[in-house]
Amino acid sequence: MDQSEKLLMGIENILSVASDLVDEVARLKSVEEECKILKEKVFMNQFTKAEQEVFALAIDGHSISEIQDILHKEECTIKNQRRSILKKLNTPSMTEAVQQFQNLHQEPSYKLIRTS
Repeated sequence: MDQSEKLLMGIENILSVASDLVDEVARLKSVEEECKILKEKVFMNQFTKAEQEVFALAIDGHSISEIQDILHKEECTIKNQRRSILKKLNTPSMTEAVQQFQNLHQEPSYKLIRTS
């Protein structure tokens, strides 16, 4: 086998590996999207169906009065559901509750541990 044949075989091998890598990246992106959806579902499952509706609207930036109008519910009902959401998330405000939801998709930060 001469030098050019070896070179062609090497190039074919590299292209094959590159193709496999492209396929793997696509698969991993799909898995990442599935994980994102599952994280959101797990997060939302801690709430009742009514609380989920209120929280979803809060995530979209709606105020209590807007949520009340959209869901056709009394203000005291929306406030009670809001209070329940905040209690379940152990947070003082809906803004912080929404932030917790949004933080689901941030990369975890790892702290380096020093060993002596």
